[in-house]
This record gives sequence, structure tokens and C-alpha cells, in this order.
Amino acid sequence: MKIILMESVPKVGKAGEVLEVKNGFGRNYLIPKKLAIAATKKNLDQLEHHRKIIQVKEARRMKDAHAFRERIETVSITIPCKVGESDKLFGSVTAMDIAQALRAKEIEIDKRWIKLEEPLRVLGVYTVPIHLEKDIEATLKVWLVKE
Repeated sequence: MKIILMESVPKVGKAGEVLEVKNGFGRNYLIPKKLAIAATKKNLDQLEHHRKIIQVKEARRMKDAHAFRERIETVSITIPCKVGESDKLFGSVTAMDIAQALRAKEIEIDKRWIKLEEPLRVLGVYTVPIHLEKDIEATLKVWLVKE
């Protein structure tokens, strides 16, 4: 099945590309979610118009991501933790904990955007990367303090 991607889809292609995909993937996933349209003669003739629309959407998304990055980088969060001897935490602080702390500051992000190499287990100050868009990454300062 030939399709025209309306939005960039990871591991599939970029917006505006004409691709050959399996029928089920196109009909059951891409087209119903409005990520793609069927590559009919009419749609191929309108491809240039679609590309302009796609460029406008992409520019708006990047502008929003840059603004969101600036908002995240101006915030630092403090997470109170129970600790034992030598300032080691009982348990650990994960991406889900950081996302909840941001939610308390009215910043809504998905925990999958937070790129922790491993959970935080010792008190201190950490710089945590947050992946927003393909080339845009914010850094968040996280303070782990005694409860």
C-alpha cells in the first residue's frame, strides 16, 4: 500500500514522504490516527500543498518545543527522600517520581521523555536530560534532600 506521511513517524519516515507500507499497518494504524493518507492520484497531485501544511505544523511544533524547553530549564525540583546511613536512599528516585514532581509545578510531561541512565540512589544535585523533540533536549535540575 502506498501512503503519504502527514506527520513524522519514528522508524517509518518523515512527514511528506511517499512510502510503501504493509496494508494492515497503513489501514489500521497510520490512516486512522491521521499520520498518513492513501497515495491516490488526487492526493499525489495535492502533495505539494500537503508539504506546505506539514512544514507549517513542523515549525509550530519546534517553536512550542523550544518554549517548553525554556520553561523546564527555569525550574528546579526538590524531592524529599527517606535516607539511611551514609545518605543512601531507601529505594530510589525514578523517572516517574521526577514526572510527578514536575506535575506538582504544573508542568505536564511523559515519564518516558526523562532520560535517566539509572535511578537516583544518593542525596545530591542531579542534572537530568529530558527529550522533547528529535533535536531538542532540556535539562532539569533535581535536588534530592533528606525528608
